Amino acid sequence: MSMLTPPGMGGKYRITGDKYPRMRRPSGRRRIALAAVAALAVVGLLGWGSLQLIDVFSGKDEASAASGTKDCGTKQQSDTARRQQQQNQNAKSLPRPSQIKVNVLNATPRGGLAKETADELKKRGFAIGKVGNATKAYDKKVEGPGIVLGAKSATDTALPVLATQLAGAQRQTDTREGGEVDLILGSRFKDLAKKEDADKALAALAKPSSPPSKPSADGKNC
Repeated sequence: MSMLTPPGMGGKYRITGDKYPRMRRPSGRRRIALAAVAALAVVGLLGWGSLQLIDVFSGKDEASAASGTKDCGTKQQSDTARRQQQQNQNAKSLPRPSQIKVNVLNATPRGGLAKETADELKKRGFAIGKVGNATKAYDKKVEGPGIVLGAKSATDTALPVLATQLAGAQRQTDTREGGEVDLILGSRFKDLAKKEDADKALAALAKPSSPPSKPSADGKNC
């Protein structure tokens, strides 16, 4: 055994030249590096999982919002169709002036007022019936501009149409069964409504204004 051979090596290793075996323990840097890599992997997995959860909930909220918008749009279309149908029904139920026979009766002391009014109504397309003085029940007892009088069945048909021709006219019904209506001129009667104004009122009567939309369950108006 050479004098340069480390003790306990049993001659297995010999020192030749300038090289000799190193006897230090393995360094702990490898363990530290492995622990750091493992920690980074854990952090990465946690971050990825968090992103997945955010995507899931965000997708659900977006789907709910999209569904709510779709439901609101469907409700708007349904309400619009219903209002349009109602307007069409109202327009169909209203008679044309030519389908309304009007008795023009004068309840004032002014002479010739009934004939003048009847002539103007005829120009506007109304059918004219009796023209003369009002009955005792109304003669000199109508304080306003006038009264449109007819059967109860004319409440939503002939009476409102005729009332568009005289601003401030009162609507009344009686027990008659016929389709004729009366226009009784009162003490404050001056003239019929201007034809342009009467036509606008008649158009508005055929197409009433739409009601405001109702709020949805979440409080938003559709």
